[in-house]
Amino acid sequence: MKVFSRGKYSVRRAQGQGDLARALALRALCFGAAGGVADTFDDSSENVLVEEIQSGTLVAAFRMSLLKGARIETCYASQFYDLSALAKYDGLMLELGRFCIHPDYGDPDILRVTWAALTAYVDETGVEMLFGCSSFAGTNAAPYEDAFALLKARHLPPKRWLPRVKAKSVFRYGAQKGVKPDLKRANETMPPLLRTYLMMGGWVSDHAVVDHVMDTLHVFTGLEIGAIPPARKRLLRALV
Repeated sequence: MKVFSRGKYSVRRAQGQGDLARALALRALCFGAAGGVADTFDDSSENVLVEEIQSGTLVAAFRMSLLKGARIETCYASQFYDLSALAKYDGLMLELGRFCIHPDYGDPDILRVTWAALTAYVDETGVEMLFGCSSFAGTNAAPYEDAFALLKARHLPPKRWLPRVKAKSVFRYGAQKGVKPDLKRANETMPPLLRTYLMMGGWVSDHAVVDHVMDTLHVFTGLEIGAIPPARKRLLRALV
């Protein structure tokens, strides 16, 4: 990923241990102490920093890793989901992980610039699918009842790509049978990154994983580049 700047923010790859330490500190702030611990996936991934240009403040961070379907079992998400269906995917995939935005920075331009940088990277590399785990804070599903009901009703994947249950502790959307989601509340309680995926035609697993280590509920999230609506693609590329 090349250095990408728009407006007040720039996006670049982390360089060296100092940058990684900054990313880990932001993760710890957003996900708790466990989130600030480096793991083997940091070694095999590119960590990416989003900084406020004027102050140099790190406002967001994530990591990414390129792979083909045949290597899907080596990715971070495969610890929690049976992704054997995606092993048949022929195109190049990009796993995004540990995405976090500094809690003191609610500027929507941070996400816009990040997606613009990712659009340029996807165009450059020929990536055909993005995927990762979208996290809801905490392990209690009750506050997200409407969001999960909406995911079940509208955003499940094509059966050929459906992730299967692998984790010991999961929340199945089927437990909410008959719940009609309040759309306003669903969108208010859904993570901003997940909302963006869904606006572009993304899909999610049919269950959430209860991750007590990270104190989150997360759902596998996929986005096929070819499925992004043309109007949305034009908006993204207009930022590049």
